[in-house]
Amino acid sequence: MKSKQTFVYGILIGVLGIILFSSKAVMVKLAYRYNIDAISVLLLRMLFSFPFYIVIAYLYRKEKKETTVPKDYAWIAFFGIVGYYLASYFDFVGLTYIKASLERIILFVYPTIVLLFNKLFLKKAITKVQKLAILITYVGIIITFGSEVSVSGKEAYLGGFFVLLSAITYASYLVGSGWLIPKFGVMRFTAYAMLVSCVCVFIHFGIFSDVNIFNFPTQVYVLGLCIAVFATVIPSFLVSISIKLISSSNFAVVAGVGPISTIILAVIFLNESLSFLQIIGTVVVILGILLVSKSKKK
Repeated sequence: MKSKQTFVYGILIGVLGIILFSSKAVMVKLAYRYNIDAISVLLLRMLFSFPFYIVIAYLYRKEKKETTVPKDYAWIAFFGIVGYYLASYFDFVGLTYIKASLERIILFVYPTIVLLFNKLFLKKAITKVQKLAILITYVGIIITFGSEVSVSGKEAYLGGFFVLLSAITYASYLVGSGWLIPKFGVMRFTAYAMLVSCVCVFIHFGIFSDVNIFNFPTQVYVLGLCIAVFATVIPSFLVSISIKLISSSNFAVVAGVGPISTIILAVIFLNESLSFLQIIGTVVVILGILLVSKSKKK
């Protein structure tokens, strides 16, 4: 009975974490209404997140699972740059061109990219079911994206390209960092990688931006704080807890609520809408990813 209750709690916690993560794109789009550029919004996200991860890094400073060597810290820096800095920056830039709902659908293909990277770099075979799942997923993307281009024009290509880059960089982080997490522990590894990402964003903003961050409207600071706390820090904990309670395979299925929740939030707060073809494409993408998750579980 206790095991069943734990599983249910794990699912509920995972759903809440995914919904909070999904709210990020909507809040970023709301911030863009105040004529704020992508790197400025990303800077606010990292500025407000930075103190939380400093505290987390300190509290979990002794959390070691396996022996570490100096080179491991260099790898943390690398994956912090790739997995959180570049992935976040590409995502925020992509959101300047496309709808929040479409962004989430494109990002949702990262499990298929993980499979492809595992095949290319780790020589892990892709099963027939996984190949079918990948095909189904990308057919759904083509349906959804093709319909959007006919409405939004060629800028949708640019936005989709940047969001796809975000999915690729995040997938490479997942593939490459898997062997580091057992050495540092989930919380410590995540905190260190996020701190590296924060520093990268600070440097990026300092070099390439001449925007005065003290002249933004109050609403932008509020949105930046909400993105940091409710769409970054809190869901990162919730997702880690959920994976621990129900396993990563089961969580991958739970993550299917991500595009759906983003679409609902985008309709409510951004007045976005999906065409009938885009709805069909979204369903096809979700089915493809669920098939990937099911085959991985087996």
